[in-house]
Amino acid sequence: MVETTGGEPADGTAEVLDRPLPDGVRRRVVQIVSDGFGGLTLTELPAQLRQYARFTPSRRAKFAGNAMAAAMEADPIFRQRIAERLREAQPELAGALDSGAPPPAADPLDVAAAAYVLRPAGWVKLVTAAGEEAQRANAERADEETRAELERLREELAAARDQTRIDTERLRTELESAKKEADSLQRKLRAALSDVKRGEAALRKARAETDAVRAEGQAQLSAAESEARRLKARLGETEAALEASRRAAREGRSVEDMRVRLLLDTVLDAAQGLRRELALPPVSGRPAETVDAVEPGRMTPKDIAARALSDSDPAILDQLLALPQVHLVVDGYNVTKTGYPQMPLEKQRLRLLGQLSLLAAQTGAEVTCVFDGAELAAPVLLAPPRGVRVLFSKPGVTADELIRQLVRAEPPGRPVVVVSTDREVADGVAKVGARPVASAVLLKRFSRG
Repeated sequence: MVETTGGEPADGTAEVLDRPLPDGVRRRVVQIVSDGFGGLTLTELPAQLRQYARFTPSRRAKFAGNAMAAAMEADPIFRQRIAERLREAQPELAGALDSGAPPPAADPLDVAAAAYVLRPAGWVKLVTAAGEEAQRANAERADEETRAELERLREELAAARDQTRIDTERLRTELESAKKEADSLQRKLRAALSDVKRGEAALRKARAETDAVRAEGQAQLSAAESEARRLKARLGETEAALEASRRAAREGRSVEDMRVRLLLDTVLDAAQGLRRELALPPVSGRPAETVDAVEPGRMTPKDIAARALSDSDPAILDQLLALPQVHLVVDGYNVTKTGYPQMPLEKQRLRLLGQLSLLAAQTGAEVTCVFDGAELAAPVLLAPPRGVRVLFSKPGVTADELIRQLVRAEPPGRPVVVVSTDREVADGVAKVGARPVASAVLLKRFSRG
């Protein structure tokens, strides 16, 4: 390697640029790197530039410009590889730079960018001179633009002065005309003010008379409205009392009549069922029939005891639902969470109601299914199935309390069956005459079909 007298390499690699690379030179350097990028293999590229290997030169210059400029400054091997590609692409320019005589007709920015990549002796001076040349060109261009702008502003100022003079003359003429018109309007205004004063005096007199008449009418109207309000209040109180008495009498009579009619139907159906069950003759009894004995073909008390069913046998539910006018009340969530707790609440309700609808169609019993309304996030949009009454408890009321209200609403003597595994519910309804049945019994009855 040839060395300078100072002991440094003669190829210029030891020279250091003591200022930032001029923008114009930096753009040309990035373009040179982008053009030579495609001739390198993936392993020859720095790690931070490998992701741009498949980009086109224009996209590479756009998205990887900063990364390529940094690699050129920090990675001498990568710079030398780009320099080799530049020598192959522009041998004349590279040779001129190596000989120290750059072409005088070449663009200073191109010369400086090539010198930055090739690093011949004196490259720093070439880059610095290119930056100064670019700044000088920018300054000259800015100076020319400033002079052109100044000339344009002078022309606009002269035109504005001419327009101002014309506008001033026009406004002076309009002002004289406006003064004359204003004098005429002032005379008319004085005459109008005189007429207005006379009219205001007449208006004040008429207003005073009107106020007096209005005050008298208002007093009479207030008295009439007060009397009307008093009479209307008395009438409303009378109508409310009359309606309350009618409603109380009507509700009391209708509820009591309904309970009596339902109880009567229950007794009649029970009597008819008992007659069919015991095969009672349609005629009146005979004295001989009062003697205690077992007739041929009749069951003895021992036979009846042998037919007793277990409390977990679904057949016992069939016997209960065969009673006349029976009312089946179901604790909904207690049944669903016993039979299929893994399902969502909505699907639990739909499955249970479908099974209850089929049971109501088979037995003809009145069926009411009660769900706890506290577990609802929003109102339920549900079409109750045929034969099943669906109720949700109100806020602050549990399903257990609603079930007890339903049982208490039935007349004494009507058969009511309550399905729930809740011991408190079962004991509570048993005290008021209902027959509790475990939820598992109803689920067995469903599975039997």
